[in-house]
Amino acid sequence: MSAPTLDAMISDRIRRDDYRTWRAAVEATGGCAAPIHLRGSSTILDRDGAILIERSGQVLAPCGNRRATVCPACSDRYAADAFHLLRAGLAGDDTKNVPASVTDRPRAFLTLTAPSFGPVHTRKVTRRGHVVPCGCGERHHPDDPRIGTALDPERYDYVGAVLWQAHAGALWARFTTTLRRALAAALGLRVREFRDHARLSYAKVAEYQRRGLVHFHAVIRLDGPDGPTDPHPPGLDHHALRAAIHHAARAATLTVTRPDGELMTLTWGAQLDLRPVTPTAARHLEDETGEITDTALAGYIAKYATKGTGATDGADRPIHDIDHVQYLDLTAHHRAMIETAWELGGHAEYEALNLRRWAHMLGFRGHFLTKSQRYSATFGAIRGERRTWRLRADLHALDCDTADDNGIPLDLSTVTVINDWWPVHYGHRDDGERELAAAIAERNRQQRRSKIGTRRAA
Repeated sequence: MSAPTLDAMISDRIRRDDYRTWRAAVEATGGCAAPIHLRGSSTILDRDGAILIERSGQVLAPCGNRRATVCPACSDRYAADAFHLLRAGLAGDDTKNVPASVTDRPRAFLTLTAPSFGPVHTRKVTRRGHVVPCGCGERHHPDDPRIGTALDPERYDYVGAVLWQAHAGALWARFTTTLRRALAAALGLRVREFRDHARLSYAKVAEYQRRGLVHFHAVIRLDGPDGPTDPHPPGLDHHALRAAIHHAARAATLTVTRPDGELMTLTWGAQLDLRPVTPTAARHLEDETGEITDTALAGYIAKYATKGTGATDGADRPIHDIDHVQYLDLTAHHRAMIETAWELGGHAEYEALNLRRWAHMLGFRGHFLTKSQRYSATFGAIRGERRTWRLRADLHALDCDTADDNGIPLDLSTVTVINDWWPVHYGHRDDGERELAAAIAERNRQQRRSKIGTRRAA
């Protein structure tokens, strides 16, 4: 008997008696591609301990994966949270305790790249749109999978590339330390005194280049010692910040040991993109002066927070058996990086790097989006706001009083929520359910784009 077709599975799901209930549950997750099935109960009590809501049974929870290749719905939610986090630190948001005065602070947007570990296939275009021949002699098409891969795999330094990637987060930490020292020197202070006069606030996101190495996009802002509510010291301005960033990018180094015992100095690549940030809200990333605007920059950075290494660069999930790498859809270049990370992970001197766990990420061990403590709100706070909104909506839907006699909203901090859920199943039952969930996610995405387009047109 032949296996049911996708159309047959979709038709079967739609005709079942519980379809409306199932669809409502999937819509509540935003169309998650791999929801978590939970069974248990939830009870909501008021300040006096009286039960407001009590429910039990089975519910769906979104998987929460930030990678668009794994779950478009959850990655969209992550990108939206990242946008609000970044936007608050750029333009201010009173609901997130960041005043609008942050737009007056010295700010910069920079991109730090990885150094070269050997020549790779490239596609460079002149200002007139002419494609420059690659080192191999060809003019590559934009979708040529060879772009970013080694011209000579035998001479490419895969060990150095993986070690740099594994220490990229530590190199960023060294960069910020060097930057603080440079700013302290500009103020005529000792490094230990800098925190009493100014604070370095930043948010950064990692993006994979086609050669399989990350580079960092970062927004850097200078505050007073107490953070965004405190004016920056008058001795530092936009020019001083940019000069200090240039110095720190050149001076920040990290020394590690290669497997043969040779010392290796890790640095940033020669390419440094550094531009000022203006408070103007515009539709384009840059205005006519080449300066970057708040709104566009937040969206630009947030979209990279949902990207993985990509289908041709790495795997979306950890690798537990190196022999399985041969079955992945990879170029020989990126397969070599995974295999190198796995091999280095077996060396005792690299045990702390835990490279086999991160082999699927080509050795990169850091978070894709990180920020300093006082840059803006946290993901936890943003998600807490969403939970509060949903709680109020649930209470309202069940005709529970969500405001007092004067119309003042109920203080939900006085409400107690007791959850007792446990997972019983992961993902959808078959391809039919996955396809229907994907359609829900795509519909939501199109509706959001339509609303954004309407607002811009207005």
